[in-house]
Amino acid sequence: MTDAELAANLAEQAGRILLQVRESGMFEGKALGKAGDATANEFLVHALRAQRPDDGLLSEESKDTEDRLSKERVWIVDPVDGTREYGEERSDWAVHVGLAVNGVATVGAVALPGMNKVLRTDQPEAVLPPPEKLRMLVSRTRPAAEAMAVSEAIGAELVPMGSAGAKAMAVVRGEADIYLHSGGQYEWDSCAPVAVAVAHGLHCSCIDGSPLVYNQPDTYMPDLLICRREHADMVLREIQRLD
Repeated sequence: MTDAELAANLAEQAGRILLQVRESGMFEGKALGKAGDATANEFLVHALRAQRPDDGLLSEESKDTEDRLSKERVWIVDPVDGTREYGEERSDWAVHVGLAVNGVATVGAVALPGMNKVLRTDQPEAVLPPPEKLRMLVSRTRPAAEAMAVSEAIGAELVPMGSAGAKAMAVVRGEADIYLHSGGQYEWDSCAPVAVAVAHGLHCSCIDGSPLVYNQPDTYMPDLLICRREHADMVLREIQRLD
């Protein structure tokens, strides 16, 4: 099984587990989120350690260690990206299974279980052409000031949405055009989505245009830009004007 096949299989299976946990009726709200996180994380961690024992591993829901820093290949996973949305029984949440090779998000899959979809690096699809009025994704609860300012400057329509993975995949699926985030994330929030987005021909970078680097001692990542390549220079230019 290739790395991409493994990522897609694990993301899909974890998604099914999460739906079963939610449909059991045993948990609600925050308790549902905690139960889903723990259950999906246990499955993903055990599976990856069994299937790729020599690789490093970083998961949002597991204690981090320095062992991964000496590895060229590190799996970076988020068992439930958008725990709030999952707990609220919405569909805009995701499962991330990504592989960083020498710090680059290279292989991955993002499952959208509430939509019965898995997007993966080894099966890229054509991204639909953009509409005349561009669409910019923002957090449905905490829209970033930079995204709001850039959207106004370029005349883009704001599209509120839940998890980072759901927003990134909305660009991949042609449901939106720009995902600009500046409120701070962690490596597991973007590794798999970035790998998938790059495989689909999209631009991915920090909001100053510098590359995204994974498997760092500090897993905090302050910002992210995912958009169509033809829009990248325009968006980065407007971000610079905000300084």
